[in-house]
Amino acid sequence: MNDEIQKIIKKSTFRVEEGRFVYAQVLNAPSVDKHFMVSKDADEVTVVTKEENLPELDIKERNKDFYRLIALNVSIPFYSVGFLATISQAIAEQGMNILIVSTYSKDYIMVKDDKLEKAKSVLMGLGFKEIG
Repeated sequence: MNDEIQKIIKKSTFRVEEGRFVYAQVLNAPSVDKHFMVSKDADEVTVVTKEENLPELDIKERNKDFYRLIALNVSIPFYSVGFLATISQAIAEQGMNILIVSTYSKDYIMVKDDKLEKAKSVLMGLGFKEIG
């Protein structure tokens, strides 16, 4: 990890969001109010939502796994070249996969439910601080 990324990470925090999340491909785009993410492109509508919201969706297909959502509060958003690559590599080196979602002010990583503690350990090992 280069010095610039290390400085950015040491000034950044993470928080684990409540609940377990599911990726689903749905037939119709639902209201975004209850869901973490609704994404629509030319081929499909994808929803990332808490498991308790699944009955409200017209599901075409869903990932069988449950995920935990970790919000990364980046100290310098948009200008942190290599930030997500550093995190992805460190987590991959521990035998885990992540899914990444970026919003305007945050990056989120999703890890399988049973890998949460291991992923948190990797983040803290990189220099992140966990916030409640």
